[in-house]
Amino acid sequence: MVSMSSTLVETVSINYEDFNESFLTCGTCLCMYDGGEHTPKLLPCSHTVCLHCLSRIVAASQTRDTGTFRCPICRECINIPRGGGVPALPPSFLVNQLLDLMARQRREVVPKCSVHLNQELLFCETCDTVFCSLCTDGSHSTANSSCEHTVIPFSIAIKRMSEILLYKANECISKLTQAEDAVNGEMARLEQTTRQCLAGLDATFQEITAAVDQRRAEMSEAITQARDAKKKVLDEQLALIQSEKDKVREECNGLQQQVEVRYITRRISSLGEKLDSASALAEPRENAFLACDLASDALKRLEAALASLGRVRTSTTFPSLSTLTVREPCVVNLESTAILSTVDYHGNARTNGGDPITAEVSRADSADGPMMETHIEDKEDGTYWIRFRPVTHGRYSLSVSVLDRPVRQSPLLVTVSEHNNPVRSYGSRGSDKDQFLQPVAVAIDNQAGLVYVVDTGNSRVKVLTPDLQLVGHIESTGLAGRSCTGVAVSDDGGWLAVVNWRSRTVTRLDREGTTLAAFTHTAFVEPIDLAIDTNYGHILVADNGPSCVFVFDTEGKLLFQVGKKGSQKGCFNLISCVTVGPGGEIVVADSRIQVFSAKGDFLQEVFSEGKGKGRYGGVAVDAEGMIVASRSEKGRNFVQVFRLSDGKLLSTIDSYEAKLKRPSGVAATNDRHLIVVDLGNDCIKKYRYW
Repeated sequence: MVSMSSTLVETVSINYEDFNESFLTCGTCLCMYDGGEHTPKLLPCSHTVCLHCLSRIVAASQTRDTGTFRCPICRECINIPRGGGVPALPPSFLVNQLLDLMARQRREVVPKCSVHLNQELLFCETCDTVFCSLCTDGSHSTANSSCEHTVIPFSIAIKRMSEILLYKANECISKLTQAEDAVNGEMARLEQTTRQCLAGLDATFQEITAAVDQRRAEMSEAITQARDAKKKVLDEQLALIQSEKDKVREECNGLQQQVEVRYITRRISSLGEKLDSASALAEPRENAFLACDLASDALKRLEAALASLGRVRTSTTFPSLSTLTVREPCVVNLESTAILSTVDYHGNARTNGGDPITAEVSRADSADGPMMETHIEDKEDGTYWIRFRPVTHGRYSLSVSVLDRPVRQSPLLVTVSEHNNPVRSYGSRGSDKDQFLQPVAVAIDNQAGLVYVVDTGNSRVKVLTPDLQLVGHIESTGLAGRSCTGVAVSDDGGWLAVVNWRSRTVTRLDREGTTLAAFTHTAFVEPIDLAIDTNYGHILVADNGPSCVFVFDTEGKLLFQVGKKGSQKGCFNLISCVTVGPGGEIVVADSRIQVFSAKGDFLQEVFSEGKGKGRYGGVAVDAEGMIVASRSEKGRNFVQVFRLSDGKLLSTIDSYEAKLKRPSGVAATNDRHLIVVDLGNDCIKKYRYW
């Protein structure tokens, strides 16, 4: 028996192009070794370099005196053979053997010149040009260029470009495959949402059908009950008729054999009476009328309701072309708004809403941080407002998706600043139409859209728009003496009141400056501010002399007094300003803010820790019950925002890039902006405050 053995032969596949580049290409000129100009030469340092490169190195370097040159690969000093120079260097037998081996294994078609059949074409990567070195006398460029050109054999260039082409093709195929997967995924989701819509439609109409069947059964039962009630009456009448017939038959039985005349006479009389009652029974006691009234207008309403019951809604929004922008600079504690503008595949702006939008806001520097609460408002014109309120400064990431696909800028990096700068400023020192001289107080007529600023030094009231554009001026005797320090506007905007501390007079004016009425009071010492309580028709005057607030009616009759001089709660020390809250609350400030009821009862103290450290210049309460107040303390000037209900400090406006200097009166608009009178800079500034 002959035993047989098996041998496992392991084979390795070598890429032809990679092998040529690694072993059969000169590392200096990147040309393939051959038996002519690029003959491989073995140097004493064991490196192989083609004859062409060695000849150039020797010719370019100063080696005639030394008889040496350096290896271009390892920089070792090589002696030039004396008996023949560089060509006398020994050939690289290993490279020649590899060349022979590769020539036997595979014959490449090397691009040759059509004129010089044995000359390989070259390729310049710099100029993207194929040329023959013999046809161009060694230079392929007709222009004199000083830049260095990268020239390689055309065969290598073809191979490299083929590899690049293959790589790009693979990249394209990969991208197209991803696109195909995305489209197939969207088609799968389309089928799923279609099934969900159909299921919801079926469920809704099943409920409608059930309701219709229920109503049909109820009406059918009502018809049956009405029939049964009528039938009962008629059945009773039939039974009575049958009973009377039976009685008549019984009385008639035996009358033929009866010979008693008197008896027959009585029976005739009795039957006459029954005949009269039978006539009464001849008319049915109930009728056969039974109708089912189906209101045609109700049916029309039902048809209209069914027509408006639902609609098929789709979207042409293309998320990757939709844009996301931040409306205003983002500031701590202020509501920030990002606007999403949707477009379709062709880049046309959408004109209706209804897209499913998701938005997430988180700290950009903390992947595990909590998500911020967001509110999405559909403007129904193709735009969506995404609102959020950052509570700390830093960088945030806003991620927005439409139809579960991210929009173009998502995630959008948003920088939130801790500094709140004015959105607009107006005025400078002087007496011209756009200038102020010691402005001190401001009031806003939100209905008419007018801002009134007391320009004390110029004895006038400047009238502006909410965007701080000049409308005109009001001048009056009540403003004379450069001593008017307070202004307030009635709720309907029909009149305004000003207080003059020098003349101790409160003057009511119309919008043109005509005096409507004026009053003073013997208790006035230094009236410096006033407010109007439109809930009760009161005029409140803050007086620095007795450190209290006098409450008058519109005719100037004193009603009561709020507070007195002192440092306890409910008392004041140098009152700065007074205003009225939306519920009639009386809000008074000196170094702290105190709140009283409309009748003058003390309610609460706000920012008690500020007592004695500084002083408030102006205070206002908006329609949402938020207090805004300007304050100065130890060289710092800022605006604080409190919540009226509990006195909590919500934010501070530092006016970082436009520092306030002696801020005084403040007023709040209906769109969460406030206007501050900057007395030290003779101007007014507008801020966002919430």
